[in-house]
Amino acid sequence: MIKVLMLSRSTLYTAPGGDTIQIVETANHLIKLNVKVDIKLTNDKTIEYGDYNLIHFFNIIRPNDILGHIRKSNIPFVISTIFVDYSEYEKKLRKGALGFLGKFLSADFVEYFKVIARYLKNGEKIGDFSYLILGHKRSIQKILKKACCLLPNSESEYKRLYAIYNVKNQYIVIPNALNIETFKNTLTSSQKRNGVICVARIEGLKNQLNLIKAINETNYSLTIIGNPSPNSIGYYEQCMNEASKNVDFISHLTQEELNEYYNKAKVHILPSWFETTGLSSLEAGYLGCNIVVTDKGDVKEYFKDFATYCDPFDIQSIRKAIIVAYEKENSPDLKEYILNNYTWDITAKKTKEAYLGVLNRN
Repeated sequence: MIKVLMLSRSTLYTAPGGDTIQIVETANHLIKLNVKVDIKLTNDKTIEYGDYNLIHFFNIIRPNDILGHIRKSNIPFVISTIFVDYSEYEKKLRKGALGFLGKFLSADFVEYFKVIARYLKNGEKIGDFSYLILGHKRSIQKILKKACCLLPNSESEYKRLYAIYNVKNQYIVIPNALNIETFKNTLTSSQKRNGVICVARIEGLKNQLNLIKAINETNYSLTIIGNPSPNSIGYYEQCMNEASKNVDFISHLTQEELNEYYNKAKVHILPSWFETTGLSSLEAGYLGCNIVVTDKGDVKEYFKDFATYCDPFDIQSIRKAIIVAYEKENSPDLKEYILNNYTWDITAKKTKEAYLGVLNRN
């Protein structure tokens, strides 16, 4: 039996995001394929590396979390890169010291500064001293070179990663997905879809403020579902203050609880500054919503012509995309496409194949 240690950020459960779902669902479906999986957090000091054949890391943009475990474990590892590029956001909209730095310095230096800031503000410890010496970019390059296999969520993601870090390595695309057992269509033929929803953490990167500005004073109702991320309380208050009467806020819901909202909504929108996938877009699309997504990142590889795209910086573009999506008939075609390509069973099978390939070579 393959024994895999999945390692991810210390805030995986306290500040849940798309990576939380990706890790938990991948692990659960690998177990069904007779793979033993333990999920641990990178700040765990009690890990017995010798209990495992392989380590599976997540989030290449957090190399500080990874380097120490590579040094201490000395066993093969793969990494789901989940490589997001927030440089445009940092330059255009980030406030405070990070916003100032983003206008003049590289994205990697800004990320290096964020590691220091998270340590000072939230007490997130610096995982390995070598990160301070190497810096952010060289730390990522070191991990990319040492990995036995890279597991990006799309071809587009791998190409972006190579373009910036110039490190070639074996890779296998492992798509993001949804759990078809969790999401059930409950809409009856007599019920009509109504309203716009946005399911995401509330933070500048997810761009809810521009979404609110776009939909204020329109005839559309907007429900924003999610909690503010720990460093985004000020942004959340901005959103609350900007919102008109047609905008409601609901705290974080479980995937089971989201069923009701996906089944009732006409449109789901995720106008983020960057998305590798956008799991909530997959979920909403599967349950029949018309979807609006950002034109930044890798989403076009996932949603092709099934989505309406918007420019997150342009409020008029967001509003126009909502109008276009709202006027479309809700079609079952997107659900069928997702069912054939983006389920966790498919993801788990491809992940196990990647594990076996690594272990056969080592």
